[in-house]
Amino acid sequence: MPALLDHRFLFVVGKGGVGKTTVTAAMALAAARRGKRVLVAMTNAKERLSHLLEVAPIGPQNQAIGPNLDAVNMVPQHALEEYGLMVLRSRTLQRAIFENRIVTALLRGTPGIEAWSMLGKAYFHTKDTLPDGKPRYDLVLLDAPATGHGLDMLRVPRVIVDVAPPGLLRREAEAALELFRDPARSGVVLVSLAEEMPVNETLELHAALGRELSMPVHAVVVNQVLARLFSASERPVVAELGARVEASSPLHGVALAGRHRAIREEIQEQCLAKIAASLPTVPRVTLPMLFTAEFRRSAIESLSQAF
Repeated sequence: MPALLDHRFLFVVGKGGVGKTTVTAAMALAAARRGKRVLVAMTNAKERLSHLLEVAPIGPQNQAIGPNLDAVNMVPQHALEEYGLMVLRSRTLQRAIFENRIVTALLRGTPGIEAWSMLGKAYFHTKDTLPDGKPRYDLVLLDAPATGHGLDMLRVPRVIVDVAPPGLLRREAEAALELFRDPARSGVVLVSLAEEMPVNETLELHAALGRELSMPVHAVVVNQVLARLFSASERPVVAELGARVEASSPLHGVALAGRHRAIREEIQEQCLAKIAASLPTVPRVTLPMLFTAEFRRSAIESLSQAF
């Protein structure tokens, strides 16, 4: 099995707010640093990758944002027309189809077509080549929507295969589905926090990916992991200090902070143990909580070392 960043296509999926874009950016920097040509594809997102990496705002067309690194924030209509051009390989034919009212009405009525317009574009770049025949990108990272919408997007190729008549659209969906299910070329990276709700959602997503879609999961990334300050035997003692120290004492605030930290560490340990027990064969990457005044490129560079 290839190492994580040696795959051609990786979906980065997780509950909203767990740091998917941060993880995607860290993976992209790690892969680009190894000499891989990388594309980060966002799905009509509230774009913040440019802020994290301190580059120009990222729009709906592929743009270079660093050595070996491109990015795009895909917009459905723009992505559909661009994907159509990439597949048809003719600007004249592309315009004839996408400027035809009947065709566009039929496309809008196709289940999941907006999601497929973005997913199809990202997929196409796994087989896009340079004039010398080399792959344009060695790795495509899809920063997917949050869990529910992300899972819906991953279902789209199968839906198209099931409902679309034989033809170009169905053939493309079949080829994409074959890629997404091939563990040697593609897979999913699940992102979570060491907290109860994100962990439960991660485990549910893992089950759905296997049960419904037969898509391999290559890693679980647990973001914002606190360094352990207290041992298991020390945590109950520290947790009780808040009640034992008088409110008038100058140490009361310290005692409350210690109580909060001890509880957080206990929850974190339980959540990490739950992931390990539930997904024993899935590699786990832990990213530390970084306490920084401004979370920018230097922080992402630091996190990228984990990959």
